[in-house]
Amino acid sequence: MTALDFLKGHGTGNDFVVLPDPCADIDLTPDLVRALADRHRGIGADGVIRVATTGALVSRGVIPEAPAGVGEDDWFMDYRNADGSVAEMCGNGVRVFGHVLAGLGVLGTAEGTPVTIGTRAGRRVLTVHSVDGDLADVSVDMGAPVVGGASSATLAGENYRGLAVDMGNPHLACVVPGLTADALAALDVACQPTWDPADFPAGVNLELLTPLADGAVHMRVHERGVGETLSCGTGTVAAAVAALRDAGKGTGVVEVHVPGGVVRVTVTADGSELRGPSRLVFRSTVEPSALAG
Repeated sequence: MTALDFLKGHGTGNDFVVLPDPCADIDLTPDLVRALADRHRGIGADGVIRVATTGALVSRGVIPEAPAGVGEDDWFMDYRNADGSVAEMCGNGVRVFGHVLAGLGVLGTAEGTPVTIGTRAGRRVLTVHSVDGDLADVSVDMGAPVVGGASSATLAGENYRGLAVDMGNPHLACVVPGLTADALAALDVACQPTWDPADFPAGVNLELLTPLADGAVHMRVHERGVGETLSCGTGTVAAAVAALRDAGKGTGVVEVHVPGGVVRVTVTADGSELRGPSRLVFRSTVEPSALAG
């Protein structure tokens, strides 16, 4: 395999290796993803994002078909977790994805214009509100959260009760009564949690958060296939949904504070929106053979 062009970017500290690959020429194997994401012997990232057209991914057999409402020429976010597994959606990743499209000059519209993209969680609409060099402000229509029932998970010997929320990927968002931001910061979130496989047969992203106060919550997350990350976009939406319900509300705007920064989540009667920053750190090339060590 020849040298790969890539960009490194993050959304509130949730970082990604981004591969511009419009024609889906790269054989993006789990081994290659793990090598790219390796923080000691590779580039290092929470995930890997391929930027390709939907039609190219279909023709290569990477995805079976275009999501409803997504055309062959629309861009598709082909997202992989750091462990090489395929993931349905990433809210921070999709903001970086939009930033990269704008930076490469292939967004096709002016700033502030909604753009349709494809994901494995279905059609999404993103808006790049502004780009100032390496920093962008991007919002994403995250779709309607699918709220399930109560469930629980055990982390570092503690059992946490929460609300199952499907954002195209599975979440268990746990509002912990009486939890403060300082107490949350002291928790061990890095260790592997356990959960009820009957509720989450494909694994789960686990969010621990403070109760809603003055329109804000503090959250930490253990991401499926990655471990603890500084932020999780879909997780912030799941957390906002759980916090609003815990406060007796069905809709609203929640400021979600994560270790990597702050995002704003809007939950409506039939959908949700995530808005926050994207930062591109550098662009370079890598020889896949150099990652084998």
